[in-house]
Amino acid sequence: MPPLRVHPGNPRYFQDGEGRAVYLAGSHHWDNLVDNGERPGGFNFEGYLESLVSWGHNFIRLWAHEAWLYDLQPRPWLRTGPGLALDGLPRFDLTRFDPEYFARLRWRVLRAAERGLYVSVMLFNGWSIHDKGEGNPWDRHPFNRRNNVNGVDGDPDAGGDGTAVHSLRIPAITRLQELYVRQVVETVGDVDNVLWEISNESPGASREWQSFMIQYLKNLEAPDRQHPVGMTFAFPGGRNEDLLRSPADWISPGNRGGWRRRPPPADGAKVVVVDTDHLWGIGGDRAWVWKTFLRGHHILYMDPLDDDPVRVEARRAMGDTVRWSRRLNLEACWPRVNLCSSGFALANTRPGEVLAYFPRGWGWIRLGWLPCPLRLEWFDPVKGESVDGGPITGGGMRWLSAPWRGEAVAFLHQNL
Repeated sequence: MPPLRVHPGNPRYFQDGEGRAVYLAGSHHWDNLVDNGERPGGFNFEGYLESLVSWGHNFIRLWAHEAWLYDLQPRPWLRTGPGLALDGLPRFDLTRFDPEYFARLRWRVLRAAERGLYVSVMLFNGWSIHDKGEGNPWDRHPFNRRNNVNGVDGDPDAGGDGTAVHSLRIPAITRLQELYVRQVVETVGDVDNVLWEISNESPGASREWQSFMIQYLKNLEAPDRQHPVGMTFAFPGGRNEDLLRSPADWISPGNRGGWRRRPPPADGAKVVVVDTDHLWGIGGDRAWVWKTFLRGHHILYMDPLDDDPVRVEARRAMGDTVRWSRRLNLEACWPRVNLCSSGFALANTRPGEVLAYFPRGWGWIRLGWLPCPLRLEWFDPVKGESVDGGPITGGGMRWLSAPWRGEAVAFLHQNL
């Protein structure tokens, strides 16, 4: 899998090493790197990869956890003592890394690559440093002064949380974080299917720290070996504007701005990977997947991996959109809001083609920019089947109606 970079000609997408535009979509789960005592029994990573491949996905988000309300295994730092941490286990030595953690990280990234999956490697987690409504994990955090042998205190004001850890306030902590990031890069930076994510939902005040870490990552990697670096929505206090102003290569927005119902069209200012984790937590249906894809965005789907029928359909839709992205001349595609009655369409003129989503199965489409004879193909997103719609004349506005009731996708292309 060639390494990705932002596509120079169409920065809505990534470009692989062979110059092809790449669209990414896939499910992710909280436990796909670190075992979490909240859900005992361990995580079946091989079964997870098998499911993703069967669904046609090509992307996962690999979760990091610095601390949580329950036991986590393994962790980046060795627990050597002397002395016991607040959870009754040996204290952490923040200058020594746990080989088991980094061996697992490398093995899972490589296994994903073997199955054709790109991996966003998360480095930090904002849910590990303070209470966001489900409880305070700070008593279990390695940077809590009572949990490490190094005298590191991530709560210098004794406020009962570690918000200072995701800031540049304490130079000693920043240096330790740099060592950890360097270790991650040394572990998987040579693997081509990697993207970086600085942190999951750190508070809004972490902006400067995240920007610093983005630049630190970029400086660690050689210019011809740099992997795309992502900055995702801050919580609480996050603003999508901060993501757009950041030095990140790709971003994941929060829900303000219509991202749950009518995602705004991608303008190419950043590669946008829309993660349902930052919109609902758990949410998003089949229609949302198609709308997001046809507005020029990529998709990450926070997934309990259960049998919920809405999520089953969303998973199938992600696989369908990946397959359609490979049929299109994606590097020349851009979202066209006014091209059809629904407002959801990708189109290009090299060669002439348009892929449009009609929630009711019918609507109008403008083809004045395509005066040539065209071929119509209908795709049923419910059944995952295509049918030939026959020839159609370009050059004006046309009314389209699917040969079934309900939502439909229309593909019009030059009849070459």
